[in-house]
Amino acid sequence: MVTAGARTRCVIVDDNRDFLDAATRLLQHQGIDVVAVANSSAEGLKCVKDLRPDVTLVDIDLGEESGFEVVELLHSNGFGFEVPTILISTHAEEDFSELVAASPALAFIPKAALSGAAIRDALGLAV
Repeated sequence: MVTAGARTRCVIVDDNRDFLDAATRLLQHQGIDVVAVANSSAEGLKCVKDLRPDVTLVDIDLGEESGFEVVELLHSNGFGFEVPTILISTHAEEDFSELVAASPALAFIPKAALSGAAIRDALGLAV
């Protein structure tokens, strides 16, 4: 669990390599330690299990996979620790509002609004 003032450790699950590179640079610059990136649910689950991040960002549209399913897998993993997740997407939240509300994710952040402050806010940490 991360505390206010500490650097937040993050895993990003997204199938877009360009987005992963840009988001990693942005978040690192804004005080979020991106400890791993993953392109699939299997890779994301392994990263989370091995690295125990403070938060995992999951793209809603992972090509052939659903980010909602990845979030469900992360929350029912049996790892023995809580996995806070935030859904991200280029789509508007309204496009998926019912699915977002029904998921165990903490929040939804549009990719255009992704920032260290938005992540800390979703986690309930002082900025």
